[in-house]
Amino acid sequence: MIQGYSRYQKELNLLGDLAFLNIFYLFGYYFTYNGLNTLLHSKYFELLLFFNIAWVLTAFIIQIHDKTRTTPFEIILRRLINALGLYLVLIFAFIGIKGEDFYKLYILQSYFLTALGITIFHLSFIVFLKYWRRIGYNYSNVVVVGYGELARELRKFFIFHPEHGYKFHGYFDDSFSGKQIKGNTDELFNYVLENNIHEIYCCLPYIDPEKVQYLIDFAEDHFIKIKIIPDFRGFPYKSVEVQLYDYIPVLKVRPQPLEDKFNQFIKRSFDVIFSFLVITLILSWLIPLISLLIKIDSKGPVFFKQKRHGKDNRPFTCYKFRTMISNNEIEFKQAIKNDPRITKFGRFLRKKSLDEIPQFYNVLVGDMSVIGPRPHPIKLNNDYKPQISKFMLRHSVKPGITGLAQAKGYRGETNSLISMKNRVKLDRFYVENWSLLFDIKIIFLTLNHLLRENDNVY
Repeated sequence: MIQGYSRYQKELNLLGDLAFLNIFYLFGYYFTYNGLNTLLHSKYFELLLFFNIAWVLTAFIIQIHDKTRTTPFEIILRRLINALGLYLVLIFAFIGIKGEDFYKLYILQSYFLTALGITIFHLSFIVFLKYWRRIGYNYSNVVVVGYGELARELRKFFIFHPEHGYKFHGYFDDSFSGKQIKGNTDELFNYVLENNIHEIYCCLPYIDPEKVQYLIDFAEDHFIKIKIIPDFRGFPYKSVEVQLYDYIPVLKVRPQPLEDKFNQFIKRSFDVIFSFLVITLILSWLIPLISLLIKIDSKGPVFFKQKRHGKDNRPFTCYKFRTMISNNEIEFKQAIKNDPRITKFGRFLRKKSLDEIPQFYNVLVGDMSVIGPRPHPIKLNNDYKPQISKFMLRHSVKPGITGLAQAKGYRGETNSLISMKNRVKLDRFYVENWSLLFDIKIIFLTLNHLLRENDNVY
């Protein structure tokens, strides 16, 4: 078996997703309502139909099944998380539009069960394909045109990664001869047709540019994939994106996940849903209680408002509970250990990070995100910006109530340059590696960190 069912991989993947979605939905319904007899005549059958439509639509929008043999697992997982996020949004939208009185707990149960079923099949299918290719099935025959260091590295990749399913046949080159050199480029055409070659890799540094077009025309005429390999090994950035300006290839350095419009939509949807739930379920009673205790503890306003820099360095008003006595330094001077300005109740709020919870309003209106680099006071930003390389990269996304730096312990006073450098380094890592799964992980890391004492929070 060479290519086998590769041409039907997308369809098989989607059908498997839908099969597991329906199995897990029926499983949940059976144990909730003690059987399946009532399903066909209930509104939950209509809901099941929409679950199927929602996943097909999600798979099409996210292109979750459009992956190559070498697509990294973390990218596949990121797409799956984003798809499950959109799937949830579509389900909420359907329920809102229908306006029917669905059993809310069952809706959530059904979503998590179907999402679990999809995840199990989707990831199992990928693991199966890698194993299937590793033992010698579903492979692609490949040749490399142009012999040199880059071509040899490509051969090593094919040999040392059998899970991708490439069978290397040899090199073709006009300047070299040897055991692994099958022939020159003129001899390539017959070899490809006689040996059922599926892909041709052209290493540009070692090929006459005039022959590349002949190879492209030949490959297109015979339905063979052709891939062009430029030599970017000396390029200092791993994260690049190739864009075409007509026929001119242009490298975009360090593309960020949140530059993608759909990723922005997923993150914003998560922010709105999460902040709305926190505000309605928790802050609706917690804010009045904390406000009363602040008033009893000291004179002054309940909330502290401060201008901070947000996305693209645009200023916005950041809300916090007031934790200090009202004074002229509160706006500009960072809190220090045993700071006399901090009130008794304010010290408790700061230790537990409860002073930050009014920022869920900032999230709801779009100034902030639940997860992101913490917004610094403007003076602090201006002090450290000239001293730390790539400091402003953290402002290419919305600031967050918590972030990777805070989850790793960098909360409270930043009293040294090295401490700020470490915080900014983690912020940059977050910006360059965002995913919805990463956000959820940071939430749990933050909760775990809040349960422990932090001597750096005053």
